[in-house]
Amino acid sequence: MSRVLVARLDSIGDVLLAGPAVRAAANGADPDGRSPNEVVFVCGPQGEAAAALLPGVTEIFVWNCPWIANPPPPVTREHLEQFVDFVRNSRITEAVILTSFHQSPLPLAQLLRLAGVSRTVAASTDYPGSLLDIRLRPGEDFPEDQPEAERALGIARAAGYSLPRGDDGRLRISEVPDVHGLAGEGPYVVVHPGASAPSRVWPPLHHAAAVELLEGAGHRVVVTGQPSETALTATVAGPAALDLGGRTDLKALAGVIAGADVLVTGNTGPAHLAAAVGTPVACLFSPVVPAVRWAPYGVPLELLGDQNAPCRQTRARDCPVPGHPCLSSVSPEQVMEAVERLISGVSSLATRRKVRP
Repeated sequence: MSRVLVARLDSIGDVLLAGPAVRAAANGADPDGRSPNEVVFVCGPQGEAAAALLPGVTEIFVWNCPWIANPPPPVTREHLEQFVDFVRNSRITEAVILTSFHQSPLPLAQLLRLAGVSRTVAASTDYPGSLLDIRLRPGEDFPEDQPEAERALGIARAAGYSLPRGDDGRLRISEVPDVHGLAGEGPYVVVHPGASAPSRVWPPLHHAAAVELLEGAGHRVVVTGQPSETALTATVAGPAALDLGGRTDLKALAGVIAGADVLVTGNTGPAHLAAAVGTPVACLFSPVVPAVRWAPYGVPLELLGDQNAPCRQTRARDCPVPGHPCLSSVSPEQVMEAVERLISGVSSLATRRKVRP
């Protein structure tokens, strides 16, 4: 049994999207699983809770990467040696580096070489020299306009790893907790109004109006958010919705979302958590990143927001356009209609067009 390092050094959603690639690396080269591997997953602090939910992960190493994290830690000999020493002492023989299109795997590949890793696989636009043993050229060896989960799985396959027989390649978590005591009894819709970047947030009062419409149509609404978002969730929940702001860790949030008929949220981590537990998503998707790559993967989806707005593909954290028109133009009534379509099982043709290359 080999020990394979899989690296995805970003946040919750990125780590969840790496799940199919992790399962392939853990399974090894044989679809029947007769040559399994131990997977050491390397992530940043923001991705640790998501990594703990991934099937196939044997061990997690958390490292705050200076060229990925925002804000980044200083580049010091001690910080780099922390990573190199861990890898050198962990009997790791192979590594799969997962990155987005705008990230280079080469700095990490250099550290892996210094740590003695003999085989490293990644996708790289830049010439890697002797840093990579298998290099995939984006746009040549695989298309860039594909879902991020498929991109990651393609890198794992290039390393020689395959999903277990019968694995459909969708997102998955290892355990969904029972949260009936938290979410209450009966059907409900989850509204998660926060996001890690302001450019991806639908206005709070729009959220609050949508909650009122959903309640008026007979839906029970549960509002979720991080401990830092309790003022936001209180505003959105209003007097009648159940406010769970600050009351769930990521695992409990997975349970709450798993029990929902629909999740309403932006292009943020909980959208991918919903995909991992099979819950339909009404996604208020800011086009600062392309929906074909980053929309919730493998679940019924309603994509809301102007995907051709001026902020398109800028990767901006703060909206570069006054008034935030890509999302503020979406009305609460449109969100209500999207939720009803998802519950009825009839998705819009417009969504299907927006998430295909």
